[in-house]
This record gives sequence, C-alpha cells and structure tokens, in this order.
Amino acid sequence: MRNITPMSALTGSTRLLVGGAMLLALAACNTTEIAALEEPTAAPTGQTNDPAPGFENVAAGSEEDFILNVGRRTYFTQDSATLDAVAKATLDKQALWLNSNPRWLVKLQGFADDSGSGSNMTTLSQQRADAAMAYLVSKGVDANRLWAKGYGNEREVRDCTDRSCKVQNRRVVSNLRTERDSL
Repeated sequence: MRNITPMSALTGSTRLLVGGAMLLALAACNTTEIAALEEPTAAPTGQTNDPAPGFENVAAGSEEDFILNVGRRTYFTQDSATLDAVAKATLDKQALWLNSNPRWLVKLQGFADDSGSGSNMTTLSQQRADAAMAYLVSKGVDANRLWAKGYGNEREVRDCTDRSCKVQNRRVVSNLRTERDSL
C-alpha cells in the first residue's frame, strides 16, 4: 500500500501553486524580521516637523543647526554677482541665525562656473562673496566676524556642460568658523 501525503494527492499545477504560496508566506515572515533589524525605530509623534531619524540631537546654535535649518549656500545667475530675492531670503535667514549666535565667525567662499576666462571667474566669485558679506553686514552681522574669498571655478560642485548642473557652481558658501583662517 502506498503512503499518500497531502502534497502527493495534488495534481502537478496545483502542487506548483501550493508550493509557491508556501514560499511567499515564508518570505513574508523573514522580510518583516529583517526589516525590524535594519530600520531604526523612531517614536512616531505624527508631527510634520519632527526631526528625521539621526538628527534628533542637533543642538540649537551648532554648525549642524546652521546647515540643516538655515542653509549655507547662496546661488547666483550666470555672469552676475547681484543678489536676487531667493539669495536675499537665504541671507536673511543666515543673518538672523548669526545675530542670535555671535560666537561664530563666517568665511564666505565665492565660486563660479566655467563660462569665462579663469581671471574673470575669480573676479566674479570674489564679487559674489563680497555681495553676500555686504548684505549680511546690512542685516546687522558684525563685519569683523566675516571675510570673503573668491575661488573662481577651482572648486566646482560638478564638472558638466548641462545648464541645470552648472548653476550649482554659481554660489557663495557660508562656512562657520571658531577662529579666523587665512584667505
């Protein structure tokens, strides 16, 4: 007499379907367990402005606070050192933060893309850094806390020809310092 198991009683295609369903059920159990191990657990509070996991302990007035909550990059249009409304909004936030955190010094680093000669790009990048510095001073930041340096197109974010990419190189970066460094 033959011993009949539940799987041997099924036809070929049914057996395939049952086997696939069993594999899916097993995979679902393992995936959940793996995800629980890999994902950081953050206590959900349901607030839109809750810090992202890993950024819960950013201290107010810290460099991380400045970078995450204020922004340190100011962008310019091609061949221009004129501050537009967006650049001024960024610098307004920086001035407010810097006036509330007077221990920080700021090195304003100007950059340009490669749309002109090297000397023209260095001059333009210096003009951009100077424009950002003058604006911050006009908003009450002590000029003795600021210095500006233009780097031309020496330190491009990306070397590219696409217009949307090149705009990333037309910027001033406000870098916080605890002491003045050389230009």
